[in-house]
Amino acid sequence: MKHGKALLIKFVATLALLYIILDLMYAMTFGEVFALTAVLGIVAYLVGDMFVLPRTNNTIATLADFGLAWLIIYLFADGTTIADNPFTISLIGAIGVAAFEMFFHRYLANNTLPDEKQSPATRNLQYQTETSEELLAIVSDNEKKKDE
Repeated sequence: MKHGKALLIKFVATLALLYIILDLMYAMTFGEVFALTAVLGIVAYLVGDMFVLPRTNNTIATLADFGLAWLIIYLFADGTTIADNPFTISLIGAIGVAAFEMFFHRYLANNTLPDEKQSPATRNLQYQTETSEELLAIVSDNEKKKDE
């Protein structure tokens, strides 16, 4: 249920953000923005939020989401619109998505993702080596006298 709520929050916020950027500024239809948001939301949630974020930190996950959003928006805008420059469209959209993702990752870390204490994959293992006394060159007083 936690993942469903997080996906819904991500979908609604991304839809509103991309609708403002892509529809009002670049004349994409609502259906195109809706489809783009659905694809971007699912892919970014699985890759950026469930794979990258638990293994790294918020900054790395936000950068990964920025790159993923830029690529998906660029491919989608290049195929569906007659805009002169899909690079600019995708760059502005990806910046907006990354700004939202920075705050969304904090929500995920506090409410959805498991604690690091309970997750064996993210705990820091501390290996130590063992040494013994035989490796140290300690010579007793009796052995010194025998050698002289």
